[in-house]
Amino acid sequence: MSSASTSVSEPRQKKYQAEVIVETTGLTNEEWLAYRRTGIGGSDVAAILGVSPFMTARDIYYDKLNIVSAIDDGDNWVQKKIGHLLEDLVAEIFHRKTGYHIFQVKKMFRHPLHPFMIADVDYFIDLPDGSIAILEIKTTNHNATGKWWNGDTPVIPLNYELQTRHYMSVMNINKVYICCLYGNNDNEVIIRQLDRDPAYESEMIALEEYFWENNILAQNPPPYIEDGDLILESVRRHFGDADPKASAITLNKHHSVQLARYLEFQQQKNELDKQVKMVDDQMKRVKGIIVAEMGTSCRADCEIDGVPHVVTFNPSYRHGVEKNNLERFKIQHPDLYDQFVTVTQSRRFYVKPVEKQTSTSVSTDSLGATDSKTSSEIITTAEKESA
Repeated sequence: MSSASTSVSEPRQKKYQAEVIVETTGLTNEEWLAYRRTGIGGSDVAAILGVSPFMTARDIYYDKLNIVSAIDDGDNWVQKKIGHLLEDLVAEIFHRKTGYHIFQVKKMFRHPLHPFMIADVDYFIDLPDGSIAILEIKTTNHNATGKWWNGDTPVIPLNYELQTRHYMSVMNINKVYICCLYGNNDNEVIIRQLDRDPAYESEMIALEEYFWENNILAQNPPPYIEDGDLILESVRRHFGDADPKASAITLNKHHSVQLARYLEFQQQKNELDKQVKMVDDQMKRVKGIIVAEMGTSCRADCEIDGVPHVVTFNPSYRHGVEKNNLERFKIQHPDLYDQFVTVTQSRRFYVKPVEKQTSTSVSTDSLGATDSKTSSEIITTAEKESA
């Protein structure tokens, strides 16, 4: 492996040559992020199209306008750090597996025909035919390798396909390789190759351009169309914690229609939950009978339709602090309590009809007392007086 400071776009590229935005060597993280906000990067594309498993189009919108960063190093910071630290290792594995010469160009590039498209490529490859390809490095775990297969057919996860097709377009390069390490040896690696598709690329560029012009430049936030968990995480990242003192808002007719659908789904779920509970109760009853037979034993053997089965009922242990002890700890050791006990906020979503309030009429007698009468009582009184 080696580094190169020359442009990867050779004279063989007939249509255009990628423009250099900046040398990335020596940039601080804040500076690098600032340059990324000047355009759409490869890892942004899946979110813009609503197919990212990690973030929403609204997250990209907030990030490009520097409202809220789309990069959240919270719960998965270790995973991201490991991926970054292993990049050179995975690249070396690819080199040893393929024999191809790979090199880096530490620059950020821009598409000269579509300047809203930018790219910061991991590695480049010198191919035997004299052409250059892109190498994208990924890491994952054994449990996630299923995303790289459709039955017995090898595939590329859609978000990675969009990312690398974006890179091919910016760099005017016709081939990309993706190398993904999912274990701790060089046999636990997935290598995929993808060729440029002009029709696919043209449609992708049109969608990126629409987002850039109609959302980013127009400062018009895109609608939420993603899965609920992604939307809720996006809202949390943007707004932060709830404010109990904030004024109530009035939803429009569009939201009223959505809430009506929500209530319909809720009713369907309640009906299904009843069925699930019935099945669950029957399972618990059978489980209770078997556990009573096992007593203190943690294992039982039996045959079901001639097939040997094993039943286990093993103990599990977890450490916890009862609420009363936690309160006692807070009183006796307030400094330690504040140091080790964290408070997290969760919010409950609930929809219910507002009860109609009965209108009242208030009259004052000669002694200054008030007499409240309901509207029906007032009508009755008026009828009696007119009579």
